[in-house]
Amino acid sequence: MQIHVVQQGQSLYSIAQAYNTTVGDLVEANEITNSSRLVVGQTLVIPIYGSFYWVQPRDSLWSIAQRFQIPYTELASINRIPLNRPLQVGTRLYIPPAPKPTKEFNAYVEPRGTVTTALENSARNAAPYLTYLAPFSFQALRDGSLREPPLNQFPAIAQANRNVLMMVITNQENDQFSDELGRILLNDQQIQTNFLNNIVSTAQRHGFRDIHFDFEYLRPEDREAYNTFLRRAKERFSQEGWLLSTALAPKTRADQPGRWYEAHDYRAHGEIVDFVVIMTYEWGYSGGPPMAVSPIGPVRDVLEYAITEMPPEKILMGQNLYGYDWTLPFEQGNIARAVSPQQAIELAAQHNVAIQYDTTAQAPFFDYWDANGTQHRVWFEDARSIQAKFDLIKELNIRGMSYWKLGLSFPQNWLLLTENFTVRKR
Repeated sequence: MQIHVVQQGQSLYSIAQAYNTTVGDLVEANEITNSSRLVVGQTLVIPIYGSFYWVQPRDSLWSIAQRFQIPYTELASINRIPLNRPLQVGTRLYIPPAPKPTKEFNAYVEPRGTVTTALENSARNAAPYLTYLAPFSFQALRDGSLREPPLNQFPAIAQANRNVLMMVITNQENDQFSDELGRILLNDQQIQTNFLNNIVSTAQRHGFRDIHFDFEYLRPEDREAYNTFLRRAKERFSQEGWLLSTALAPKTRADQPGRWYEAHDYRAHGEIVDFVVIMTYEWGYSGGPPMAVSPIGPVRDVLEYAITEMPPEKILMGQNLYGYDWTLPFEQGNIARAVSPQQAIELAAQHNVAIQYDTTAQAPFFDYWDANGTQHRVWFEDARSIQAKFDLIKELNIRGMSYWKLGLSFPQNWLLLTENFTVRKR
């Protein structure tokens, strides 16, 4: 499978010819709605077995083989090239697919009010690529009871696709994380006992096999109380044969200040729970200035710190399935609009602007002007940016990836996931 960046003057036909595939295969793989309107800078995933490489100046068989981590003699044999013949610039070489490590993948799905058919279909389409499916969320109440989200067909989808159904529990009140609710649940032992009993009965009723706490903006003084609660929860859930997992804020040091970070103890969570989801996204967020949502540098910094505190096989990298459309100039109080990668490409096509790529952030972006003459900037995800994250998973040898959230179209992600990894099913 290959990532191709559309250049000026290219068509689907010319791209298909270059890779010995068909226009129909390109349209289907990339869910292209208008085959006559490609965007310069748009990425396409080419659905072929293996990939092609065109020889560049100063390349040699040895350097190309090193780049793709295969023996140079094998590369020569596959492409029927004599070992002693210099390579000509522009020669197309076939690169066989690399061995695929087995990793785990989770995706949150957020049903609100009436669950739409489109949201259920999004979960159904993604489920073959997932280890876990996580409806978001069961909201804890101050007496230890739970407010349930609408589950609809999500348990059946998980069962049909051998997904572990993840029970996501939050300390949210009125859709905001509450430190006071967290204080009660973590410190009042009677309420906590009721809380755990309600979790067990609810999980048994619906078939959840992983209990996942997303407790955010806790009081710093409740850090150890949270750890103690998790130890108690782990003992209780282990009796049922269930996994325990947590969501963690993206930290780069143990004593990182800030309401989001201080009660999240990476070392303790790494010792207690089966795995964690680290929320490595939202550097660019809806209420802030335009920037990449999950730039590769900060993501790397968080994960490299995390593996000093816990085993890498317990870490799922958080990954956004969306971007944002900001109005320029940015003013505090303005809220950016969330867009899927497919919507971002359609915006660029509609306004006839090229997509650019920030190699430092490893993320695509573009500017456009709307009908009112207002400038916008869009940062989003594409095949190159997600491949950079997949490469980081392999480099750091972490457990896998967790997506926030389903319902936003990004077909290239799933194509590249299967190219890079074997998905563990439980």
